Amino acid sequence: MTHECWKKWLLAQSLTVDGYQALLDRGWKRAGCLLYKPEMESTCFPPYTIRLKASNFFPSKEQDRLLKRMQRFLDGTSSKRSDELMDATNTSTVSQISSFNESPHPASEKSLSGAPAKRKLLAEGSEDLLFTSSFSFQIAATLRRHSKEVHVEKTSESGAEGSKQIVDTPKVIAEKLVSHINHLAESSGLLVRACEGHINFYSSERQADEDGVANIVHESKQSSSGNSEYSLYRKYQLRVHNDPPNKVTESSYRRFLVDTPLIFVPPTGDVTVPLCGFGSFHQQYLIDGRLVAVGVIDILPNCLSSKYLFWDPDLAFLSLGKYAALQEIKWVRENQVYCPSLQYYYLGYYIHCCSKMQYKAAYRPSELLCPLRYQWVPFDAARALLDRESYVVLSDFSIQTGEPPSFLEKYEEQNDKHLQGSEDVIVDMDKEMVEFDSEDSDDELNLESSDIELSGIEDGDAGNILIGLREARLRYKDLREAFVSSERQQLMETQLRRYMRAVGRELSERMVYSVR
Repeated sequence: MTHECWKKWLLAQSLTVDGYQALLDRGWKRAGCLLYKPEMESTCFPPYTIRLKASNFFPSKEQDRLLKRMQRFLDGTSSKRSDELMDATNTSTVSQISSFNESPHPASEKSLSGAPAKRKLLAEGSEDLLFTSSFSFQIAATLRRHSKEVHVEKTSESGAEGSKQIVDTPKVIAEKLVSHINHLAESSGLLVRACEGHINFYSSERQADEDGVANIVHESKQSSSGNSEYSLYRKYQLRVHNDPPNKVTESSYRRFLVDTPLIFVPPTGDVTVPLCGFGSFHQQYLIDGRLVAVGVIDILPNCLSSKYLFWDPDLAFLSLGKYAALQEIKWVRENQVYCPSLQYYYLGYYIHCCSKMQYKAAYRPSELLCPLRYQWVPFDAARALLDRESYVVLSDFSIQTGEPPSFLEKYEEQNDKHLQGSEDVIVDMDKEMVEFDSEDSDDELNLESSDIELSGIEDGDAGNILIGLREARLRYKDLREAFVSSERQQLMETQLRRYMRAVGRELSERMVYSVR
């Protein structure tokens, strides 16, 4: 996104979970340590924050079918399992697969072939398929290509063999390869069989699939940036989003999905914090010990906020993105027992005209955040309005139906047990941000006057903003006299007013606006 669409952004060094919860409820989101908020009125495709109250969620028929299909797959009872596995991995030579478990374990790894095949690829009997190779198809293709491009002089003896190799099918090649490697495999406790051109490797003992769910643990940033996660992320970005390979680096992955400003809050043993604590997490989905999906989430006092999810493209037929959302909703419902304030599931931004985001509204009943009053409006009420116009002050149409309490009313009622003294949040205002905002004219600032009136913000209110200057923290009203230049003072106050409108008066008086 360009600055024209995302004019408000902050670089956060540290941020409490209560502070970030409040920012979410004002339309903010984070990418690593970068906090950003769209200019809803000026962008062509305004993104609305969308959430769901987990206890009110009821799955659709399609979502029910997805869960049942996944469970049959995990149980190994799906009649379509082999067809789906083979069809899904047309671009992979050997891929591993397994069943969801609470943590990685040394269970046998299954894999997928690299070309379509019929159900009989999975051999009958008690053996457990470990992996499948489609190498014979590649050999056959190479031989056919070689026969067209290269003229080879053959002797009478070798010519017969050469002709046979050229016309050999993948099925014949697979049978020949199996005959050569079977004795080696048997010494390792494996059985090797050729099946319709594929080479299947089996163990002699069948291991039952275990039913499990995603394992959620609190990890340090170092452990969250392991090779397995980055490898899966890179594979996902290249194949699903078609990102240029040179743009998908480990450093960019860490900045985007590992780095976090949120201060971890450990469990307290009471009902104010869930068992895992509050903070940023990587929710791993594993199948027989193999990582197949990772959900990057923030667990906050009122919600689980879904930040990003990446999955193995070879398993696209499992709809892991939709499945993960259902599991995250389930997690919120289950953890309300340990933390009653944890009630909502935030799905990020929703753009009504974007077909790729329509799935978010399928988790019902959802709500959209009004971009002006920061009140939550039922999606069903907002949908008809958004069909006609992209930017809508949603709360204008919900007042007569009894809208939820305003942001400030909710925020004043929040539990402050997670705060230690004043909220110690460092917001580092990047130089580029200051320079960019300084280009805004007074006329542009006046366009947001309705926002100012709603929030009760006046010019003099900027004096209570908390300023970080080196190691000191002072209110801006105590620093006014320090400005030698009136132009510099005017620029600073313009910045502070914009900052206050963006984060709200409550947070501006608690968060530290760092001046460097």
